[in-house]
This record gives sequence, structure tokens and C-alpha cells, in this order.
Amino acid sequence: MSEHDVLLEVDELTKSFGTGAETLYAVDSVSFSIRRGETFGLVGESGCGKTTCGRTIVRLYNPDSGQVRFDGQDVHRLSRSQAKQYARKAQMIFQDPYASLNPRMTIGDIIKEGMRVHHMGTESELNARMYELLDQVGLNREHANRFPYEFSGGQRQRAGIARALAVEPEFIVCDEPISALDVSIQAQIVNLLRRLQKELHLTYLFIAHDLAMVRYISDRVGVMYLGQLVEIADAEELYSQSVHPYTRALLSAIPDPTPSDKPICENSILQGDVPSPIGRPAGCRFADRCPYATDACRSTRPKLETVSAGHSVSCLRWRELVENDYGKNDPSCTFCDVRQEAGINLNRVRNTNSIRYNENK
Repeated sequence: MSEHDVLLEVDELTKSFGTGAETLYAVDSVSFSIRRGETFGLVGESGCGKTTCGRTIVRLYNPDSGQVRFDGQDVHRLSRSQAKQYARKAQMIFQDPYASLNPRMTIGDIIKEGMRVHHMGTESELNARMYELLDQVGLNREHANRFPYEFSGGQRQRAGIARALAVEPEFIVCDEPISALDVSIQAQIVNLLRRLQKELHLTYLFIAHDLAMVRYISDRVGVMYLGQLVEIADAEELYSQSVHPYTRALLSAIPDPTPSDKPICENSILQGDVPSPIGRPAGCRFADRCPYATDACRSTRPKLETVSAGHSVSCLRWRELVENDYGKNDPSCTFCDVRQEAGINLNRVRNTNSIRYNENK
């Protein structure tokens, strides 16, 4: 992509909490860029650093190191007036629509608050803009005089979206905006976000757990694990040709609307708990849960390498794994000890993280 296409660039961003031996690296040397007008999805397990990354981008947190560049400017080195302008350009939709709305203010005042701070018009102009936003997100004019507790979860999230749009931003961090909502409401909110993006020419960072929904809304997707990006690719390529074992395990967990009796490879099922995020292990952070990990994986930290145009992965063995198709097409491969496609169960090298290994131990 050309420099003109890039709106936001995150370069080796690191954010930690705590000190000394108790330092928790929530975001550790994360790099990615977002083009104008696109939706970049960020997925991963709870605690992997997705929200911390989003909050650092909008200046709610200050980074330990690295840069966040918006239109070429380092957002954490702005003057006071420049920071105020950036606050208009970059907004955030929060995960919990109730906790993010002031319970002592009406929805109308909540929406107008940002416009008042940025002196965007007279009170009558702000009221007109507020009613316009309510209509834009699917709420009625009479909702302006109600308090957040009088709304359903979906209505509160619509109010949160209206608040984010009030100052006319270019970029919005959507921090799991649908995770607290019913399934039927989730689809409505996602379709609303897509419509608003098209009408207002917005750029999104969409943070979520629901991989199926991320595929629906995102142009590109980044996968995070324990503070680090392990894979980045176009949405369709990631879902059809994922390379990293962690990404493949996440995708295998998506519920299938047409389930079959075909067995699932045991190496697609993650075993064990997420290790402590405190400290920095010498090697790959996924090594303790990866069925393909070697001693080299535990001692050498992998870097993002190019798989194809727009597709990068952080794995020492990715070429080897791809060449062997993760053991599916090669009965002599020691990567996988079950061959469901060929109906063969080969008892070769056991994967210590697999279910069958633990059962037969």
C-alpha cells in the first residue's frame, strides 16, 4: 500500500503495567497499519491485549515505546491543541454500553457533550445535530430526554455510537461493541456500523471475539496472542489459508451450522491454559500450547515474516508446516498423529499437548 492510503500506522507499540519482575506486557512490539476506509479486525483470546492496543491508539494510555502515527503524526507527541484535534478525528465505541455512559446525564446531553467541548455550534445547532444523530443510529427524538438505565443494551450501544459520531471522526476504535448484546441485536449493530462506514467514509479498528462476525465486517484481520501479533492477512485469506497454529485453532472453534460426524484433528484443539502474561519469555509465547513446538521455538522469539502479499506470520516452523499441509497429505509426517482424511491412525511421534497423548499417558 502507498503512504497516501495509510491512515493509521502502529509501529513496534509496547504497553506494560507494573514494575520489575511483576511487569505485565499487555502489548509487546505490535506493528500494523490501517488503510483509509477499511475495517481492520483484531482478534484473540481474552487478555491478549486487544483492548489495551485500542486504548493506546486513542491516547487513553501512553505507550512504553513505539509509535502510533495518524496521518503521519505521532499521536503521543502532539501539543495540547493538536491532541484536542486528534480527539475529534479518533473516537472509541466501548464494550460495555452501560458503563461507558454517564448515568446522571440524559442521552441527548451525552451526545452533545463532545460537540460542546469542541465548540461545534450554538445550542440550537447542537440540538439539531443531536436529533440527526439519533435518527442516524435508529433511535427516536424522544429518547434524547431519557437516561441510560431506561434503555435496552442494544439501544445503549446505539447511543454510544451516536456519541462517537457526534464530533465527526475519521477513525473509530470499536472495542467489542457487540459482545454484551443478544445475538439478534449483534447483527443489527454490525449492519449499522457497516452502513455508517459507507455513508460517512469511516475507518474502523474492530476488536472482537466472534470470529465469524469479524470475517463478515473486516477487510483485513490481525490475530493477537499474549500481547503479540502472530498473523495478519486479508480476511478471506486468513480464514481459508491461515498459517499459524494458533490461528488455525481459533478458526476450528467457530461453531459449524451444518455439523458432520467427521472427526477433528486433535492438534486443532488447544490444550492447557493461557500462560501468565507477566514477564517476557525467551521464545515463542505460544510454544507451551503448540503441538508443533520444538526446543528452538521455546528459545528463539519469532518475527513476522511474509507468507504472501499482505499476509504475514510469526512462526519459526510455518514453511515446514505449510509444505506438509500440517500432516494431512503425508502419512510419514510426524506433525500429526491422526489422519482422519485417509482413515488411518498412525502411532508415530506423540504431541505432548494433544488430547490423545494425555489420555494414553
